[in-house]
Amino acid sequence: MKIKFWKMHGARNDFVLCDNRDGGFPVDDRGFIARIAERHSGIGAEGVILIEKSDRSDFYMHFFNPDGGEAEMCGNGARCAARLAFELGVSDRQMTIETAAGQIRAQVLKRGVRIWMTAPVGWNLNGSLDLDGRMLTYGFVNSGVPHAVMRTGDVQDVDVVGIGSAVRRHRDFAPEGANVNFMQIMPEGDILVRTYERGVEAETMACGTGVTACALVAAKNGWAELPVLVHTRSGDMLVVDGELTEDGARDVTLTGPSEHVFEGTIHYGEE
Repeated sequence: MKIKFWKMHGARNDFVLCDNRDGGFPVDDRGFIARIAERHSGIGAEGVILIEKSDRSDFYMHFFNPDGGEAEMCGNGARCAARLAFELGVSDRQMTIETAAGQIRAQVLKRGVRIWMTAPVGWNLNGSLDLDGRMLTYGFVNSGVPHAVMRTGDVQDVDVVGIGSAVRRHRDFAPEGANVNFMQIMPEGDILVRTYERGVEAETMACGTGVTACALVAAKNGWAELPVLVHTRSGDMLVVDGELTEDGARDVTLTGPSEHVFEGTIHYGEE
């Protein structure tokens, strides 16, 4: 079987996307999905996204991490899926997308894509944990997937992989674990972010839900004001906006790039 794919990226967070509205993609073959994402013997990506039919939205975004496991939501991936869906005629520029985290809205702009994130939940602005005798403080919010946010004076001087992997698997976040973000607040109010992403199990060039979590935690603590410009590891910039409320935030949006890289065909099964 031949499967058409599109390679895309949002702020250099890269994905393989397929149109699975006919239901022909082997979604239960997690090994195959992991091989697609593998960079040396596959196409290479930080996520595999399937555009599928939905009864209540323009389409369903089925997201897989590089290890073949499913994830509820991906901000950068959703922008790529929105752009491809518009180009394929699945939706207009304004659309709704069903995800495992809930329904979101998206708008394909002349430059970039804006998505309305799922309502942030699970707030904890004063978290702390013991990491081998070292107490670390963090903020926490589920911005589509769970994120721990740690403020630092210099994100370039952080052991993102070492600390991130340990915190990601810490008992305080068991059993599903958490993504781990390191955030630096700039004098002008911009934010610099580096993210260790579960499922990828490495530092990612950009993480849309992580960028959103950092901006929200910073705003709730009074360290920054929405809308906030967030600089990612890739050098790309994303904009997070929304309205703070007494119990959290609402109408949270993430705006940023969505770019094509190349397209091709994947072979599955015996030919």
